[in-house]
Amino acid sequence: MAVNNTQPIFNYQSSTDFGNDFSMAAEINESHLLIIEDDQGRKEVTLERPVYSIGRDRDCDICLNSQFVSRRHAVLVRLPRDDNSQSYYYRIVDGDSKGKPSANGLVINGRKLPAHDLKNEDEVVFGPQVRAIYYLLKDSMRTGQTDASEYDITLINPGMTDDFDD
Repeated sequence: MAVNNTQPIFNYQSSTDFGNDFSMAAEINESHLLIIEDDQGRKEVTLERPVYSIGRDRDCDICLNSQFVSRRHAVLVRLPRDDNSQSYYYRIVDGDSKGKPSANGLVINGRKLPAHDLKNEDEVVFGPQVRAIYYLLKDSMRTGQTDASEYDITLINPGMTDDFDD
């Protein structure tokens, strides 16, 4: 009678058995930014909330300073992407949250539209000399990396190099 002394050649371990060995996996971080230009100049708004009201009224989340902008000109709404990822996008809708349209409407990338799903570098015109440009910034970060000081860059003024020509 033969005795079976064989042992498995490969001992299977699930990914949970390896601990946190995937620390160098890439993560995609998205930032949503709106650059506004109106009668008072230029300002940046980082979009993080689910809903923003946009208009001339001081109670709006994003206040535009121009007589050509309606008190409640538009609404920005954050919506999840269809690809089941954790990311989202913003839709801009003309008018207030109750459905009343603005007086001048929205001109997005040169076309007058009642609503639009914003994409990187879309331009939204609210009125003469009042516009916004939307930016979707994607950062590919690796977890487990060192801090940003590893990539510290020293800039040299061109006038500083004259001393080295002697």
